[in-house]
Amino acid sequence: MPAAPSPCRRVVSAMALDRQALVRRGLRLNYATLGYNALEAVASIIAGLVAGSVALMGFGLDSVVEVTASGVAQWRLRADLDERRRHAVERTARHLVGWCFIVLALYVTYASGRSLLLRERPERTVAGIVILALSVLVMPVLARAKRRVAHGLESGALRAEARQTSLCAWLSSIALAGVALNAALGWWWADPAAALAMVPIIVQEGLEGVRAGA
Repeated sequence: MPAAPSPCRRVVSAMALDRQALVRRGLRLNYATLGYNALEAVASIIAGLVAGSVALMGFGLDSVVEVTASGVAQWRLRADLDERRRHAVERTARHLVGWCFIVLALYVTYASGRSLLLRERPERTVAGIVILALSVLVMPVLARAKRRVAHGLESGALRAEARQTSLCAWLSSIALAGVALNAALGWWWADPAAALAMVPIIVQEGLEGVRAGA
């Protein structure tokens, strides 16, 4: 009769199965994030262009960054079960996500500063308010589930990408406040000011990612 597997081997096998389950769950969450953010990006950018809203445009571009970050996370998850590839991909993934944040921060700073300087008045946009309110509800749920996967896989890159999803929820709230104030009270400056309020958060996340991947 073949020898029964040792307790140590059974533990290692169970850990491998747990890791595979976490990777599969992470991939499913990643697909959901990619799909939602692709729709969110298109809808926010169109609504921002129509209304002349810097906050909505900045939020739409943040969604593009989130799509890029989710693509990087997808790459990281697919490399997870190969231990040698896992470590190399981990560093590169954190670096790429970090630079996405930096580029976004530069754009939002430029566009918001220009809008304030030229006193550009965005139009009221109900569609923009609906998009942002939906993101305030959806993004925290995705972020919380992705943090659990990142913790289970002990991945800094996946934790950073989960924080990016969480950040998206905060950015939704900030942009929603700016757009709603403009719609309700005609405070045109609230829109670019709300967009500028996003910048310190974006820069902090970006610098952390760049330094970790260096």
